[in-house]
Amino acid sequence: MKVRDVMTRPVVSIESEAPISLAIRLMLQKKISGLPVVDPAGNLVGVVTEGDFLRRAETGTQFTPPRWLEFLMGPGPMARDYVKAHGRRVSEVMTRDAKTVDEDTQLNDVVALMERNHIKRVPVLRGKKLVGIVTRANLLRALVSALHAAPAACSGDVAIREKIFRELNSEKWAPVATIDAIVRSGVVTLSGYVLDERQRTAIKVLVENVPGVKAVHDDMVWIDPVSGVTIESEERLRNPH
Repeated sequence: MKVRDVMTRPVVSIESEAPISLAIRLMLQKKISGLPVVDPAGNLVGVVTEGDFLRRAETGTQFTPPRWLEFLMGPGPMARDYVKAHGRRVSEVMTRDAKTVDEDTQLNDVVALMERNHIKRVPVLRGKKLVGIVTRANLLRALVSALHAAPAACSGDVAIREKIFRELNSEKWAPVATIDAIVRSGVVTLSGYVLDERQRTAIKVLVENVPGVKAVHDDMVWIDPVSGVTIESEERLRNPH
């Protein structure tokens, strides 16, 4: 899936020379936490977010460094912080080096960009022009659509079991040689053993995602590789048989 498939357009943006009061009102009215900032020609020049208004003189939250840090920082960074706390125009408080993508960027690359830079939104450009924005909310909506678009169920228990083991064989963490799956009328019973409790959870999630599976019963045991202690599943402890 690409950015063009999920991005929001048209974009609510603000010009760089607009007053910060307008930016704040827009964010509150539109219930968004950030705005792309553009020049009069519509070219992206930065992003302004709620975080840019956290350290403000008006609320008494401006950053006041201790004297020893003032000496280390020097006048430049202190002047920058002063502008951030007192600036009245968007251009004075915005983040200038905004991370961007184009419409053909894969969503996987967008997520990696968000995680790497700890950001919640990425402007979408066509050349220098702002044409959209992709946010975490856009990704959630794409996920909901994908969850509703369920793949066709496997036809019959044999096909379900074959699909389970194809999926397990494709995962490096899966202990395929030590587990088994019995399928009856779409209900899967897992048996065998794992050497890490996290494998148990992952196996159950994998099986639950196989089309046609109606329920999963966990009869697997966990063998601690250090002590050799065997621990049965919670389901088996609740319903011994």
